[in-house]
Amino acid sequence: MPQRFEGKVVVITGGSRGIGKSIAERFAREGASVCVAANEPLVHETAAALRAGGAKAISVAVDVTSREEVKAMYDRVAQELGEVDVSIQNAGVITVARLEDMTEAEWDKVLAVNTKGVFLCCQEAAIRMRSGGKKGRLINTASGQARQGFIYTPHYAASKFGVLGITQSLAKELASTGITVNAFCPGIISTDMWAYNDAAWGRLMGDYKPGELMAEWVAGIPMGRAGTGEDVAGLVAFLASEDASYITGQTINVDGGMFMS
Repeated sequence: MPQRFEGKVVVITGGSRGIGKSIAERFAREGASVCVAANEPLVHETAAALRAGGAKAISVAVDVTSREEVKAMYDRVAQELGEVDVSIQNAGVITVARLEDMTEAEWDKVLAVNTKGVFLCCQEAAIRMRSGGKKGRLINTASGQARQGFIYTPHYAASKFGVLGITQSLAKELASTGITVNAFCPGIISTDMWAYNDAAWGRLMGDYKPGELMAEWVAGIPMGRAGTGEDVAGLVAFLASEDASYITGQTINVDGGMFMS
């Protein structure tokens, strides 16, 4: 595989599993020095596997809702790998609950991780990119729910619509510096989060056995299958590459045709 990112430093939050792990693996294969960050111990195993495959990789346990921890993460990246070239804001959480059962704590956590966390990481990464004169890349994880909200997840939909707003606003502010800011909207992707979604929505939407609701939804996807982390990683690598240097403020669907806009 071409080493498009040799000499580049890439940070991926939410990088311990699922989409984030696939993104980290893609950049590692293409020669990048990778920081895998997440708020769980598994992140260290993920980075160790990348190193075992020959990549230069570090792991950071970070709470992306904490400005201090976010700053410390980028400080460590600078010390051990070099200043960041590509920052991928992928950390995200979801809960599923009826309106009357949803707690304020659920609302606050989902908005804090999914929206505030994106902002804090973009802010810190952009400061460093600008101070170093780098034409960097900020890439944010939105969702199909940034295109259309869904039942029992108003907090998640709000958080992901917020990611679109952050992306467009920062793209306009940073365009003159050469830093691009884009986002992507994954659809149904075969990950641990979607296993939870299948079970949680299935309990509330009918008498579904595990896997049945997801299979029903997948049957409605024009391409006829759920996506993979690799499907998403290919787009993210493109957005980080020189081929995408004139693309900014965009949000691209990766969903097999679920949403065509």
